[in-house]
Amino acid sequence: MLRLGGQSFAPGSSGTVELTVGHMIDHQPLSMTVHVHRGRRAGPCLLVSAGIHGNEICGVESLRLLLKMRLLKGLRGDLIVVPVVNMPAFMARSRYLPDRRDLNRLFPGSSKGSLGGRLASLFMEEVVGQCSHAVDMHSGAINRPNLPQIRISPGDEVAMGLALAFRVPVVIESPVREGTLRQVLFTKKIPSLLFEAGEAGRLDHASVRYGVRGLVSVMRSLSMLPKERKPDTIRRAKTVVAQETYWERAPMGGIFTPRTELGKAVASEEVLGIVADPFGRAECKVVARESGVVIGCSRDAAVDEGDALFHIALTQYPDKAERQIQRSSRVIANSLESHYTG
Repeated sequence: MLRLGGQSFAPGSSGTVELTVGHMIDHQPLSMTVHVHRGRRAGPCLLVSAGIHGNEICGVESLRLLLKMRLLKGLRGDLIVVPVVNMPAFMARSRYLPDRRDLNRLFPGSSKGSLGGRLASLFMEEVVGQCSHAVDMHSGAINRPNLPQIRISPGDEVAMGLALAFRVPVVIESPVREGTLRQVLFTKKIPSLLFEAGEAGRLDHASVRYGVRGLVSVMRSLSMLPKERKPDTIRRAKTVVAQETYWERAPMGGIFTPRTELGKAVASEEVLGIVADPFGRAECKVVARESGVVIGCSRDAAVDEGDALFHIALTQYPDKAERQIQRSSRVIANSLESHYTG
């Protein structure tokens, strides 16, 4: 039996659990909704979560579509889905908790701590404690979209296999940050993926499709779902793997005009954009220090000195990487919506 929130789930059963976190300022109860799907046959227990940051909607929508899929009737093992981990931030349409703290810096939390600490502790004890693998869904900040990408902890070979199975344009091996869910999962030796796509506050349909297709592919790779009867007729794009990234920042404050886009190759010393004094007294070029591909960029027209403008993943062959990313985008563009919702 799988026990969660005081409820028991036998193999082959499914249901929803409302985990009580506490009470809000109006004394209304605050809960976390958890979906449990158990296959009749034993297998891995995969946790899929979204909404740790309340204004990151693409992952929430991907999980909504995943829960509608008829494929789950053939599930082997267990699937635990938490569409919105941080409900207070979600209701406020904010990245942060009501006290302005970032939930993804509070793990593993404390049952006697702040609201965020208690929420993190409950999530760890009731949900994370059940799983053998995990995928956490995120988006970029407001006005700073991310190319669909997976981040994994360095040296995690199992996670790398799952990341390649996810079939995103870019996989990045990046160090873990203290207090993040990924850091705690890595410490507990639970292979995990952090999926990034789109931007906060917006629903990007390509990012949602990448998320749904990736989760299904990961479950197939774990033998939780049957293999595809008809493999993709479109040639599958290869994933770009990068071990290092860096940000190009605004050299001065002013009006920002970009000259490149997400997924584009950049060469060392290439001009990526212009920052100009709004009163016409000066302008400055934003120049790439190293070669790579753009995986994140700012949409802000007005910037301060030091603002992050372009997130670049370092790769030895940027032009080849750009072609692979474009091929991956075409696969998503030509995918049928019914393939994911059916």
